Amino acid sequence: MRLVDLSHVVEHGTVTYPGLPAPVVDTYLPFEDSAEHYSAGTEFTIGRITMVANTGTYLDTPAHRFRDGHDVSGLALERCALLPAVVVDAGPGAVDERVFSGHRVRGAAVLVRTGWDRHWGTEHYGDPSHPYLTEAAASFLVEEGAHLVGIDSVNIDDTSTGERPAHTRLLAAGIPIVEHLTNLDALPTSGATFTAVPAAIRGMGTFPVRSFAALP
Repeated sequence: MRLVDLSHVVEHGTVTYPGLPAPVVDTYLPFEDSAEHYSAGTEFTIGRITMVANTGTYLDTPAHRFRDGHDVSGLALERCALLPAVVVDAGPGAVDERVFSGHRVRGAAVLVRTGWDRHWGTEHYGDPSHPYLTEAAASFLVEEGAHLVGIDSVNIDDTSTGERPAHTRLLAAGIPIVEHLTNLDALPTSGATFTAVPAAIRGMGTFPVRSFAALP
């Protein structure tokens, strides 16, 4: 099989979401300082990163939206690993339920391919004109039994208002959301499997993932 990386690279200063701080990536223990702890010729380094959880390509659990929702430590692997991928093409702006017509989304990772990832790393990436799911689209995916929903845009919701209906509907149903995907153009509409697993950290409603697809 062939593996396709669907995650953005995170590095020092990477801006993911406008208004949120960029990560600080540095070294806690440099090679030079490790010499005093090990035998001659043996050295190690330990890195350090300071960041908000919404950095890079990340997964949202219900705790991101609801106070009593489960966090990433309570995320079942069946919800985010080895899922059949259904890739749906959508244009700019609002993505309504009609784009999912004819797709079998039950039990699948539904990945919305908009092409917005081409703006990653630019000021335009966070523009309110970005693609997003309507409440009707999110409701359709809940009713049809999607296991996970992802998008290659800055947000799965319209950010021109303070409302977040797509997050609300999907996370209330226990459906994890993966935002800031990339390379979806390398995937077929069906036939791949999708994985996006965060570290199991208690108290985090959101956390970065290394998302990828496996192609036969």
